Amino acid sequence: MTERSCKIAVLISGSGSNLQSIVDHVEQGHINANIVCVISNKPDAYGLVRAQMANIPTYIIEHKMHASREAFDAELAKTLAVYNANLIILSGFMRVLSPTFINEYPDNILNIHPSLLPKYAGLHTHTRALKAGDSEHGCSVHFVTTELDEGPLVIQAMINIKKTDTAETLATRVLEKEHIIYPLAVKWYCEKRLKLEAKKVYFEGSLLKQALLLTSEHEAELKTGL
Repeated sequence: MTERSCKIAVLISGSGSNLQSIVDHVEQGHINANIVCVISNKPDAYGLVRAQMANIPTYIIEHKMHASREAFDAELAKTLAVYNANLIILSGFMRVLSPTFINEYPDNILNIHPSLLPKYAGLHTHTRALKAGDSEHGCSVHFVTTELDEGPLVIQAMINIKKTDTAETLATRVLEKEHIIYPLAVKWYCEKRLKLEAKKVYFEGSLLKQALLLTSEHEAELKTGL
C-alpha cells in the first residue's frame, strides 16, 4: 500500500454525512490519506460522534466564545497547525472563513455546495431551485477563496427535478451525489492529480475550463483501491 502522506483536517457544524463518506473511503483504501482531526464550531454536532467512532481526534471551537470572526479563525488555525494538514475540507461548516484564514491556507481548502454553482450561492438552495422552476439541480465541489461560494469549480453532479419534488426530497437526492463527488475530489487532490494554482484548477496536468461533470467512469474509479 502507498504511504499515506496526505493529511486531511475536516471542519463541520452538523451531522457530518459527507465526513462519514470520506472516512469510509479512506478506511476502504479508496483514498490515500489520513484524516488527522475534525473540528466543529458546535458542541452538539453529530459529526463529532462519527469522528470519534473512527478514532479521529476531535475539537470543539465555539464561534460564540470568540469576540470576532478573526479571533475564531485564529483559534482554528492554532489547532490546525498542530497537525500540519495538507488539505482542509469543509463539510457542512456553517461559518464564513475570514480572508486572513483563507490566505494562510492557499490552494488547499475544498468545499461542497448543494447547487450547480454559480447558481444559488448561499443558503436554501433546494427551495430556490424549485421556486425558479428549474429542471435540473445538483451539487458542486470547489476550492475555497475569499469570495463566498465563488471559488474555482472542480466537479459537479446533476439530477433532474421531478414535478413531485419538494425541498426535502431534492435535498436527499442531492446528498447522495455529494457523497460521490466529494470523496472523488479529495482522492484526486491527495493523488496530486488535482491542484489550484493562481486561482485556476488543473486536473491531470490540464487546465479545467469548466467543472467536470460526474460520470459512471468517475464512480467506478472511486471504488478502486490504492
